[in-house]
Amino acid sequence: MAAAGLGVTAAPFTKAAHVLGAVAAVLVLLWCICFRGGLALEHEDKNLIFNIHPVVTLIGFVILGSEAIMIYKVFPTWNHDTAKLTHIILHGIATVLGAFGIYCAFKFHNEKGIANLYSLHSWFGMTTIVLYAIQWVFGFVNFFFPGASPGVRRAALPWHVLLGIFVYVLALVTTELGFLEKLTFLEVFVDLNKYGVEAFLVNITGLVVMLLGASVIVASVTPAHGKERPRDYAPLPEEC
Repeated sequence: MAAAGLGVTAAPFTKAAHVLGAVAAVLVLLWCICFRGGLALEHEDKNLIFNIHPVVTLIGFVILGSEAIMIYKVFPTWNHDTAKLTHIILHGIATVLGAFGIYCAFKFHNEKGIANLYSLHSWFGMTTIVLYAIQWVFGFVNFFFPGASPGVRRAALPWHVLLGIFVYVLALVTTELGFLEKLTFLEVFVDLNKYGVEAFLVNITGLVVMLLGASVIVASVTPAHGKERPRDYAPLPEEC
């Protein structure tokens, strides 16, 4: 999974990802609060319930997921157990936020009398949360507690990394499909100006998410240091 032959280290990509993640969070909050009316779990305007969905799923699956993936590259000198615990906690929070965001989408649909699970975005979203949760449980049981044998962990690590990258890409695709679907609905049913500020903001947010994902993936396959032997997230200690 390493790509030392690229001749670059992870550092510039992790820094770019931090900035892009912060920008994406600001943009989605700006959209949902300033253009869509705000956030509310209970309100007579059911659209405010839906607005929670893009905010928490983006912050959870995409932004916190990005930070969890990059943790070993951002802090390569950290104790392995500390980095692993941080990785698990960030992914755990991302899973909870993602599940809460999906709950808000179902709540909005049910209270508005809208059918559930009819779009490609919703199918991708359900697949993402299921695989994300499976991946988290698999990682927790094998690498944290109770922990598998060293041989099993060495064999499982490449698959854990590969599935992690796949689920992350799936989360990115689901996010972009969500932006596309919501913006299309607004343009068709609310007569939103296709070239207006809000449409421009949503499209820019989608581009930022794409660049964030690219930065994280490149960071995940490049070494933290130029002369470092390429690693996935971290080598498994022989004695563990």
